[in-house]
Amino acid sequence: MAWLYLWVAGIFEVVWAISLKYAHGFTRLYPSLVTVIGMMISFYFLSLATKVLPIGTAYAVWTGIGAVGAVIVGMLLLNEPRDGARIFFVALILVGIIELKYTSPAN
Repeated sequence: MAWLYLWVAGIFEVVWAISLKYAHGFTRLYPSLVTVIGMMISFYFLSLATKVLPIGTAYAVWTGIGAVGAVIVGMLLLNEPRDGARIFFVALILVGIIELKYTSPAN
């Protein structure tokens, strides 16, 4: 269950990261609310995951999910660059996430 909590936390990290872009320095109400609520949900599920998972693993996977998700959303919805180097390095982060899961004592 801890890994499910961690994935939910990571997805909400992507939500708040993308909405942060639209909040324009917290000057827009609705994107700002989505950002803050997304942060709260993300941190809540991260805290549940850390009850079982080692903090180093949980934090690395959480930030990795957020980073990979934000890059993918940026490429698909925000017209950010899609060059081979970016895709390669995002794939490396993804490999790290997967390997941390499979080498975790709470697998």
